[in-house]
Amino acid sequence: MKGRSILLDHIGGREAAALVSDGKLDDLLIDDDSAPRPGAIFRAICDRPLKGQGGMMLRLPDGETAFLRQGKGLKPGQPMLVQVTGYAEGGKAIPVTDRILFKSRYAIVTPGAPGINISRQIDDEDERDRLLGLARAVMEGEDGLILRSSCAGADDDEIAEDIAAMADLADAVMADAEGTEPEALTEGDGPHVLAWREWTIPAEVITDEGSFATHVILDQIEALKGPLVSLGEGTMYVEATRALVAVDVNTGGDTSPAAALKANLAACRALPRALRLRGLGGQIAVDFAPMSKAHRKQVEQSLRASFKNDPIETSLVGWTQMGLFELQRKRERLNTAQMLAGLA
Repeated sequence: MKGRSILLDHIGGREAAALVSDGKLDDLLIDDDSAPRPGAIFRAICDRPLKGQGGMMLRLPDGETAFLRQGKGLKPGQPMLVQVTGYAEGGKAIPVTDRILFKSRYAIVTPGAPGINISRQIDDEDERDRLLGLARAVMEGEDGLILRSSCAGADDDEIAEDIAAMADLADAVMADAEGTEPEALTEGDGPHVLAWREWTIPAEVITDEGSFATHVILDQIEALKGPLVSLGEGTMYVEATRALVAVDVNTGGDTSPAAALKANLAACRALPRALRLRGLGGQIAVDFAPMSKAHRKQVEQSLRASFKNDPIETSLVGWTQMGLFELQRKRERLNTAQMLAGLA
C-alpha cells in the first residue's frame, strides 16, 4: 500500500484509528473507557489543597479525583470548570487544567484569553489576511481564537462552520460552571474524531469496517505488545516499568564504533514512533550502544530533530553521569500493550 492512509476501524469492539505510510504503521489511537479522555471537560468541586505544592485536589463524578497544579485562591467546596490534560499514572489523580480549550480541525476557541491568532506555520501574508478577515467576520463575543495550520488553503465555509461550532460549544459549556455537584460536560474526542482533527497531512481516508485486516496492519499492531523494535542497523527494546520507560539500543554482532553510531542514530529516528505507537510517556531513559563522547553531540542533535515534529510534548533533558539520555514525555495516551492485552 503506497502513500499515506488513515484507517478508521475497531479493535476488540473499540473505536480505533491508524495512520499508515507506505504500508508501515505510523500512529495508532485506540479508545478506552477506563479513564476520562484527555480534552474532556468537567464541572469539578474543590476538595482539599495540597500544602507545600500549591495544588488542589478536586472531586469529579463517579468518585474520581483530579489534581489541579495551580490552586491559589481556591477554597474547598468551590465549583470550577477543568479540562483533562492526560492520563493518570496508576492510582494517582487525573491531571487537569483550568485553562479550557475548545479544539477542532481548523479552530481553537480560548475562553478567557481574547484575541485572534493564526498559526505561525502559515507564513503567506495573503493567506493570513484572508484567514484574519474570515475570523473577524465569524467570531463574536470576548473569547479568543487560534486558527490552526490546517486552515491553509481550506474552504472559507468549512473554516467558518468550524469556528461557529466551537464558539457555540464554548458558550454552552462555560455557562454551566455553577453547581454543587461534579458533572461531566463534554466527553473528549474519540479516535475517529481525533484522526480527522489532528492528522491533517494529505492522506486517503478509509472508513470500511475491517480495514485494518484488509490493509494488513494487524500483525504490526500485534507486535506492539512486545518491546522489540528492529532498526536495520541493530535493535532497540522499549519497555515500560512503573517508574520509567527503559530503552536499550544494541548493535548485534558488530561492536565497532561505526556500528554503534549507526545503531544509535537509527534509534534516534525510530524512538518517537516507537513511543507514540506504544502510548508511552513519563520519564524515559535511553541506554545507547557504547560510543565515544565525541559522538554524543551528533546523537543528541539527531534526537532533537526526530522529536521536533512529534505531536506529543517531549522534553529532552540530557545525559546522566552514567551515560544514559533522559527524556520527559507528556502522558497523553494509555499503554498500548496493556490495552491490547485487555482486548484479547
